[in-house]
Amino acid sequence: MRLLERDHTGEFRLTKRLPNDNIPEIPPYAILSHTWGEEEVLFRDLADGTAKNKSGYAKIQFCGAQAERDGLRFFWVDTCCIDKSDKADKAELQHALNSMFQWYRNAAKCYVYLTEVSRRKWDADGSSKWDLNLRGCRWFTRGWTLQELIAPAIVEFFSKEG
Repeated sequence: MRLLERDHTGEFRLTKRLPNDNIPEIPPYAILSHTWGEEEVLFRDLADGTAKNKSGYAKIQFCGAQAERDGLRFFWVDTCCIDKSDKADKAELQHALNSMFQWYRNAAKCYVYLTEVSRRKWDADGSSKWDLNLRGCRWFTRGWTLQELIAPAIVEFFSKEG
């Protein structure tokens, strides 16, 4: 398992690979639950410094900032904490996929980031359509999000504005 660490300047860095079987060595962390979109930040983007150029970086920033507000220095996002490239260690990738439920269960908090929900959209009559947007969210139609909902002790939902 690798985590992202947010420093005092707001920048992120990947930690070295942490021992998956030794929970006491893994610091408290937040975990992001989301649906993939265009321009997600991948492991290689963090490694080569191009992460900030992608629109998906907003999710990473949100997760890091929310974790900091919750007193957590570390956080995990699947798109960039797991190396899924052709050069990736296949055993490490398989272990990551098999460990997802445990990683969500062991997280201090899980943040569900709903890209389709906006707190800023209002009808002409001044009412919000957030409830309709919430019900129509892709997150609720994806099978893998079930484990992301039931595994963590604390799950918090956020609109795309945070």
